[in-house]
Order: sequence, then structure tokens, then C-alpha cells
Amino acid sequence: MNAIARFSLRSTRPRVAIIAVSLFAAGVVAAWLFTIPPQTEAVRADNAAGDAACLSCHQQKASFEQTAHRLTSRPPTREAIAGSFNRGENVLRTSNPFLHFRMDSTPTGFYQTAVMGRVPDTSSHSERIAFVTGSRKGQSYLNWGAGDRLYQLPVSYWEGIGWTNSPGYPDGRPNFARPIPPRCLECHASWFEPVPDPTIVNRYRRTDVMLGISCETCHGAGREHVRRERSLLRSLLPRAMINPARLPRARQLDGCALCHGGTAALRTSPFAYVPGQTLEKRSAWWARPDTGEIDVHGNQVALLERSKCFRSSQMTCATCHDVHRQQRDIVALSGRCLTCHTMQSCGLFPRHGPELAGRCVDCHMPALTSATIFSTYLGHQLRVQVRTHWIKVYAELRSP
Repeated sequence: MNAIARFSLRSTRPRVAIIAVSLFAAGVVAAWLFTIPPQTEAVRADNAAGDAACLSCHQQKASFEQTAHRLTSRPPTREAIAGSFNRGENVLRTSNPFLHFRMDSTPTGFYQTAVMGRVPDTSSHSERIAFVTGSRKGQSYLNWGAGDRLYQLPVSYWEGIGWTNSPGYPDGRPNFARPIPPRCLECHASWFEPVPDPTIVNRYRRTDVMLGISCETCHGAGREHVRRERSLLRSLLPRAMINPARLPRARQLDGCALCHGGTAALRTSPFAYVPGQTLEKRSAWWARPDTGEIDVHGNQVALLERSKCFRSSQMTCATCHDVHRQQRDIVALSGRCLTCHTMQSCGLFPRHGPELAGRCVDCHMPALTSATIFSTYLGHQLRVQVRTHWIKVYAELRSP
């Protein structure tokens, strides 16, 4: 070997060693970073990426934009508002012969108007609809009042009934002054920024609003995640997004129970929950109630936890629910039951056979009347039916 070759070999070895050590170190760092739990924050207007940014990479989740979660609050449009504005269909009579409500669509917006008195001596009070809450089965409407205060309007919409008094409103009185506190908004929107005021619970900054339950409500604020994914060094940067499917079972349930687990006195400010946190740190009533009556409307998680199916397995809400797409087909949802059970195991199978297919949900999770949600209309209480999440045999529903 000549001198030039020996020099080349000697000079190359240190460089190869340095490169090898560097690659090994980079691998160790990358592996270490991958084991760090994702760090994120509760979504706010100033740290959000927005659904459009999410869909630029996750196009397979585009169906989420049409789900009841995503549409649970939105701006008012003819398409968004389920009630009719057609003449003859846009009036709500009350038990007070001197009061009716009229819903109007005009070039300047959508309005609810209380008309008092009798022609020709009438007076009226109108408020403009600012937001629609609820997707299609039931809707309420919010308006901005003086001082950036947010209120619920007196007329709501219920599927199968039409226009009706908003839940809990007295029939026959024009009430435009029910305040909307942050805890209500937290389950119908991704972000409203309350204006701190110890005497007023319903004042918000109008410009800092994120309507609907967005991707980031369940995955955490997305701006840093988007920045990471667009970086050439993304494999060396900590993950900045939560995947609820990878959380422990209890934390997955907490994420749903934030809005489907009843009411509680808050220990933290609204809109501060971060996916993956325990609700015990946030809400004064956690643990969930094990005894007593649980209404079908407000606490689906506690009802699910009473179920033998839940106690005998590792099921979560996501076992049956795909939050990324609309699910209204009860027959299809019954198919989820048959991943653990068989039709032949049903006590009614000897009499009804294969016709039981698709009826699991209707029989074992029937729609029951809520004791807490009702509308008073022309002297009668109209109550909503909600599908129970206490999965069991309901003897009163068994066929003869």
C-alpha cells in the first residue's frame, strides 16, 4: 500500500467513526423523543390550526365535517336552521292569547319576534339569531345582546314538533334574557373567550369564536402539530397532538364525559380541558355516580358504566361510535353488538329467529323519556326522548 493510500485510509476512519456515532446519537434522540407523551394545550383561537389544516393531510376524515358534533353550533343560514320561515309555518302560538312569536328571514338576517297585543294595538320585540346550536333533531338559537352578552332566544326547534318554547321557558311570556354561561358553550363550541367579570357570566369577545366541536377539541390545539409536520426535522421534534385511541381506557372515557357525563362544579376555567387529563382535576363531582337515578339526556357515560357489557370488557364509547362520520343507522349500529354476541344467544331467538338482526339497539338501548329536558307548549309539557346507554334487558320491551 503506497503512502497516499495509507493517508487516505487513516483520514477516512475518523470521519466514518464520527458519522456512525452521530447517526447512533440521532437515533437515540429520536427514539427518546418518540417516547415522550405528546404535549399539547386546550384549543384556543390563538393556538388552533383549524379543520382545513387537518384535512389537508387527513382527507379520509372529511366526513367529520357533516357529523352532529361538528355541526352542534354554526352561523345561521337557511340550510342550518331546521325550522320553517314560510308564511303559516313560521308562527308559534302560546297559551297567552295576547302573545305569539314569529320567525322571519330577511336580507339582514334571521330573527325571532315576540308580537304582543291584538291587531291593531300590537307591539313587538325582535332579536337577531347569531348562532344555531344543535344539528337537526333539536335546535336552540343564541343572540348577542348589549355589552357583548350572549343569550338564548325563547323559541327552539324540535324534530317532529317544529317551533316550540325553548326548554325550561315559561309558556306565554316573552323572555329574551336567559344568559348563556361558558359551561353551556363548552359542549357546543370549540372556543369562546369569556371576558373576565365577576358579576356577568355571559360576556364574550365576539372575534374569538370557534363554532362546533372541531378536530382540536378531542386532539388538542393543532398549530404546533402542523408546524412540526411541515418541518424537515419533524422526526426529531416532539409530537404535539393527542390520539385519543392511544389513551388509557379511563382517559378516553373522560374525554367523552366532559360533555356526556353530567353536570359538575368546575375546579378550572371553562375551555381549559386538555385531552388525556383526568376530569377529577377539573370537576368537583368526579367520580361518576354509582347510585340513584341518572337521566338519559345528561350522563350517557355513567349509564354505560352500569352496563354488564362495559363491566365485562374493555369497551369504550369508541367501541360503537365512530366520531369521524355520521351514524344514524340503528341497524348498522346493532352490528357492533354482534361482534361480541350472537343472535342465537338472544332469549327471543327461538321465536323470532333472523328477524332479530338489526334490533339489538332498539331492544337493549331503547329511547326513553328525559326527566330534565322539556318544553311547555299550550299548557302541556313536551318531553324529549333520548336513547339510553344503560345496556340491559328491558323486560317491558320483550315481545310476547
